Amino acid sequence: MELQAFKAMLKADKLPSGIAGCLAALWYDGKNDWEEAHRIAQDIDDRNGAWVHAYLHRKEGDIGNAKYWYTRAGRTMPLHSLDQEWDEIVTEFLKKKG
Repeated sequence: MELQAFKAMLKADKLPSGIAGCLAALWYDGKNDWEEAHRIAQDIDDRNGAWVHAYLHRKEGDIGNAKYWYTRAGRTMPLHSLDQEWDEIVTEFLKKKG
């Protein structure tokens, strides 16, 4: 699957089957459901979950917490837009899945 196909799935009312973990969190974030996205991300105890968690706190404006999670993810906080980061994260996880 590619980024545009994933974005097209945001039109669905329910999480499409087969979408789990970090991509599920990002799907909910793409639907403007930060709370559900955060609930999912905080339950993923690895670097991938930490990256999504970091992005979500950056989006929330909690930069201190975001920096903590970027460190846990082994990444630095990006300087580009949140939209660009969302695309980057989704693209990375779609590559890992396929």
